[in-house]
Amino acid sequence: MRLFVALDIPDAVRDALSALCKQLRKLPSNARWVRIEGAHITLKFIGEVPPEQAERIRSALQHVRAAGRIELRFAGLGFFPNARRPRVLWTSVTAGDALQELAASIETQLAPLGIDGEAREFNPHITLARFDSPRDLDALRAAVEGLGAPAFGHDSAREFHLYQSVLKQGGAEYTRWASYQISREPAS
Repeated sequence: MRLFVALDIPDAVRDALSALCKQLRKLPSNARWVRIEGAHITLKFIGEVPPEQAERIRSALQHVRAAGRIELRFAGLGFFPNARRPRVLWTSVTAGDALQELAASIETQLAPLGIDGEAREFNPHITLARFDSPRDLDALRAAVEGLGAPAFGHDSAREFHLYQSVLKQGGAEYTRWASYQISREPAS
């Protein structure tokens, strides 16, 4: 099973991102656009694990918590690693220390299961498109720069999810496998 841990994004943000991508798709580029209906905020990519390990992961994630609900803001656009040689077009997700705490707690709970920690610093974002090469991206780069830092909305996250990812020819298909409350506080 191929697994990852993520936060969902609200429909209003999904709709705003979908409208933006529809606009940007009209520009000539070699972009591979993600299916926005499957967009999420990845907290931890786990990868391929056998079914018995998947059950241990599901159980371990029950112990993950952050200090309270997480206030998320979705705004701005950028390229990883940079605009000159982009591999990914993304929108930023800001949430302060609570989101960092949640990601760190996930790492802590999964480490005893032999799941390697992330080598890179946690950088919350939503991937909009991927690129195999930097060619034919001038119009897209100019359009992104011209948009400045558009805002796509906000949300208050109360739970996170364990997803199974199945790679298919038309893109990955995600199935929610388990859901967990974020806050130590009772949900209202």
